[in-house]
Amino acid sequence: MKFVFVPITIAFIFFTSCKPSYEETEISLDTYTLEKGFTLKVLASEPLLKAPVAMDFDDKGRMWVAQMPGYMNDMQGSAENDPVGSIRILEDLDHDGIADHAKIFLDSLIMPRALAHVYGGLLYAEPPYLWFVDIKDDKPANPVLVDSLYAVEGNPEHQPNGLLLNVDNWIYNAKSNFRYRRKNGIWYKEPTTFRGQWGISNDNFGRLYYNDNSRILLGDYVLPNTLIGNTHFTPDSSVDNVLTNDQRVYPSHATTVNRGYAKGVLNQDSILIHATAACSPLVYRGGSFSKEYDQNVFVCLPEGNLIKRVLLNFKGDSITAQHAWQDKEFLTSTDEGFRPVSIKNGPDGSIYVVDMHRGMIGHHAYLSPYLKKKTARNRLDTITNYGRILNIKSENFQEVPIPDFKTRTGEELISLLSSGNGWIRDRAQHHLLFHKPDGLIQALKDVIFNANNDWAPIHALYVLEEWDKLTFDFLSEVIEKGNDKAAAHALVLLKPFALEEHKDSAKSLFEKVVDKDRMVLDIYLGNTLGTWMQIDNNAFAQTFLTLLKRHSENATVQEALISGLDGIEKQLLGTKDLDEDTFASFTDKLTKSISNRDQKVFNPIYTRKTLNEDDRTSGAKMFYAICASCHGPNGQGIEGLAPPLINSEHVKNTERLALIMLHGLEGPIQVNGKEYDLNLAMPGLIRNETITDKDIADIIAYVTNSFSDKPKTLKEERIAELRKVKSSSGMEFTESELIQLDTEKETLDKGK
Repeated sequence: MKFVFVPITIAFIFFTSCKPSYEETEISLDTYTLEKGFTLKVLASEPLLKAPVAMDFDDKGRMWVAQMPGYMNDMQGSAENDPVGSIRILEDLDHDGIADHAKIFLDSLIMPRALAHVYGGLLYAEPPYLWFVDIKDDKPANPVLVDSLYAVEGNPEHQPNGLLLNVDNWIYNAKSNFRYRRKNGIWYKEPTTFRGQWGISNDNFGRLYYNDNSRILLGDYVLPNTLIGNTHFTPDSSVDNVLTNDQRVYPSHATTVNRGYAKGVLNQDSILIHATAACSPLVYRGGSFSKEYDQNVFVCLPEGNLIKRVLLNFKGDSITAQHAWQDKEFLTSTDEGFRPVSIKNGPDGSIYVVDMHRGMIGHHAYLSPYLKKKTARNRLDTITNYGRILNIKSENFQEVPIPDFKTRTGEELISLLSSGNGWIRDRAQHHLLFHKPDGLIQALKDVIFNANNDWAPIHALYVLEEWDKLTFDFLSEVIEKGNDKAAAHALVLLKPFALEEHKDSAKSLFEKVVDKDRMVLDIYLGNTLGTWMQIDNNAFAQTFLTLLKRHSENATVQEALISGLDGIEKQLLGTKDLDEDTFASFTDKLTKSISNRDQKVFNPIYTRKTLNEDDRTSGAKMFYAICASCHGPNGQGIEGLAPPLINSEHVKNTERLALIMLHGLEGPIQVNGKEYDLNLAMPGLIRNETITDKDIADIIAYVTNSFSDKPKTLKEERIAELRKVKSSSGMEFTESELIQLDTEKETLDKGK
């Protein structure tokens, strides 16, 4: 059968294989354009899927998908709190490469947003909770509430997500400043740098990458949690960096975007110019594409119906990125239902794309009148019950069998740490955590010194770290004799061994590291020095100063050095060799850290417990609770009750709007040239003691965003002042009184 949407056409041809229960959907990809040398295939689609937003693979290579069908079913987001979400297992029972069955693992979920196969079970996020369940015969068992404050409040666009298991055995998230880990059966949660908005990825070294809607790629120059040891110092040069200032996108057609009327959003052909909904970057680690694709980043841009390819440039102390091409993208489509929201490295070395395939992907709290009108005209709000998983392979792709991790011996898993496929290396490392270390320690040590690639030693180090089998002597050997990447990690892992008994050996070791004069080692040596200086400042001060002199203008090294000085900053500042003129940039940072400590000012990650709800989202909730019953959910007004808010001159003037909300309004009133005399007075909210100045400010932020072309805000302080402004009657204002107040304010402003 064929469904036609204007201007989108999506053709579905349902057919049945030799086994009638195997239902597959054939999707035409004629509207998709992929970079030469690659193939695109639909692996799963409706009716097996509905609004998929995240996926992960189990040890068999099966796709597990989190679905969020309650998101933006209509322009009001009316099903947002309905328990219609689920996590499904997709299966290919007839082994033709296309999913033909969907097995429900969990249902009746509200907006599930992330999942990860870890510790032999499934970790998943259903705000506000983070849960872990064992898996028994493809069914959940033994649920554990890992965190009741994972995503307490906020817009679905701005809640924590990701659940990325990194090489350091910690699980990281976007839109969050917490990381998680289970060790010896106990779950741990600790602060980390706040990162991104939707989606998170890691490179082979273990650095993290993320983005937000208008910035295509952000990332950290250093390993996570290495530069936050000083709780009174907040690094700003080495983490959360914009890796490319080029935010250009190149859609293959005119897409519907939120503020297309604003200058610079669209070109003369109505084509989007810059990113407005960038999400879910993926560092390709599959090892199956040609060499020039290794550790490239692929970025989802659902507003442009495309996926961008970005090249990384590793500089030792920093990372930069550039678009692979100008004037074209890796994958584009003219199907405006194509909404890539997540990309994953697959077990076979290919790329898997989660296509939410939805008309509306912007939350109702942010929809402008322009977008609402365009959405209705193009009937995008009718595209709701779809979802796809796409697969991208190189044309010369060779299928690699997925290892049976559960039956592999420890020695066999260790050999997989040298795989060219990052997914296989990650899973092998994770499965090794559950093995008894007896008889395997030497084999792991052999990998660290004799592996045929740069990455296997790092994986092996963190298996030993999980087993508590690292020692000062062994890490010293890795630092001295291992490759630079493994040595950098070993310097990080050496911190817990900063003891008086190791002081002399550490001093000698660090002098050898300094003599190597390699940037990656200098950064992590600088980071660990402060830990040892707390034992004996004099023993390590010269090494500290040598690094500082070598990198006197390098912000990353400076932050690495200061991050270890948790409590001994003043002691260092008084050092005679620390000339303030020569090291002005460093001493400024050091002085700031000392001031923060004296004033008990912390890095915000140590004080932020939850993510606060953004103003437009909370304003939307207040609007629907208080205002929508009279003004209508779309601000269109309701006959006989209240005039429209859309493009109303009273909405565009935020102070006038605040006065109306606070004190009320008595008609008649003019809106867009039409008089409304409803013989009713709108009551003010000032008599409701539960409505705060922040509530009024939030409603204004939402109303001006949703019902005018120029979003505006009004400060709470000004709202507090407007509470004291009274009408002549002391009750509701009249329109003429509001206009008079505007005139008086304009006259006063001109006088100033």
